[in-house]
Amino acid sequence: MRTLLTFCYFLVFLLTVSCGENATKKKSQEINKEIQQENNNSSTASEKVILFFGNSLTAGMGLDPNEAFPAVIQQRLDSLNLPYTVVNAGLSGETTAAGKNRINWVLNQKVDIFVLELGANDGLRGIPLEETRSNLQTIIDKVRAKNPETKIVLAGMQIPPNMGQEYTSEFREIFPELAAKNNAALIPFLLEKVAGIPSLNQADGIHPTVEGQKIVAYQNVWPVLEPLLLEK
Repeated sequence: MRTLLTFCYFLVFLLTVSCGENATKKKSQEINKEIQQENNNSSTASEKVILFFGNSLTAGMGLDPNEAFPAVIQQRLDSLNLPYTVVNAGLSGETTAAGKNRINWVLNQKVDIFVLELGANDGLRGIPLEETRSNLQTIIDKVRAKNPETKIVLAGMQIPPNMGQEYTSEFREIFPELAAKNNAALIPFLLEKVAGIPSLNQADGIHPTVEGQKIVAYQNVWPVLEPLLLEK
């Protein structure tokens, strides 16, 4: 518990101030271009698209993009000759409100599996829980409105009890509750077996190392994602 608490307090600092407004806008534009390129590539190859929509944890802050866990998932897909293209739409500093405003841009292509990894920054800033829940629901609704057949995966997060035990507990429950309500798959805790372990995190004590990213991908994300890939 202490290691998770230490991890999350550091998370308050970096995830909320990791990039300025101009850097965020530039990165968002780069992501939009990447999505369009992936759309063209996947359309040509008749591949399905898995889109990871999140913050710096998804973006792989501090690492080469090819080392972030979405890229590790792509490597696993390729090794199994599965016809899926991964799009990493992670943006450092993202909150659920910002994600709600950005979602339309990333839905300019057909998405077969949508992995939603947002909420940690909300909790660490003490944003009202109903606002976070509402924003996440709006994102899910927009994805479903664009394509009802899109399969949704919700990545759960946890925060320290500095906002009070009630807030902390209710925050943790947002993710399984929304997953059940929307018939979405759930990753219980994205950083399970990684959070708070120094050897698996970068010098900032927050963002996973290359080895940490592999654990996130193989042990936390893949077991939830794989059944969706095999569904007809």
